Amino acid sequence: MTDACEFTPPADACALPGAAGAAATNDVDPAHAGRTWQGPGAGARLGILRRATSIAIVGASSNPARASYFVGTYLLSSSPYDVYFVNPRADEILGQKAYASLADLPVVPDIVDVFRKHDDLPGVAREAVEVGAKALWLQLGSWNEEAAAIAEQGGLSVVMDRCVKIEHARFHGGLHLAGFDTGVISSKRQVVSR
Repeated sequence: MTDACEFTPPADACALPGAAGAAATNDVDPAHAGRTWQGPGAGARLGILRRATSIAIVGASSNPARASYFVGTYLLSSSPYDVYFVNPRADEILGQKAYASLADLPVVPDIVDVFRKHDDLPGVAREAVEVGAKALWLQLGSWNEEAAAIAEQGGLSVVMDRCVKIEHARFHGGLHLAGFDTGVISSKRQVVSR
């Protein structure tokens, strides 16, 4: 089944920033030219994740090859969040009911994690504001300043061009599970409370 609403990130979308050879140069990445919006720093992103109890994945897919499926799998198995999948073309994803829209969810999600194409992002931002979400989170490779402005004007925190899975794992010492070095030296694994 093809999910028309699924955002397809570039092949290196889950790579850590700089991992693809964009080493220590001061050159401006042409893909980032013209960006004026400034995202929250690491401390603010950690705060968003710590305050959240629920995440809705908009554009979620039942296709294991999709990034949203991988992120959903991680969040269900390795995080304390209640995870909701939003895809009007699916009935179930990862054994969970799928919802047609954010308005159909049984709760107001704290974080709306978006896997949709660029042109759909302002509409998703409006919907996130309408339902009263606390944060709009656009995945790696996803940047839309109009969507950010809509969300911020509606009182939401905004994160763009970042992966919820990578950020959660980074802050909770879990990147080693995916083969990344966290830089944290500890024999003690953090406990995730539900």
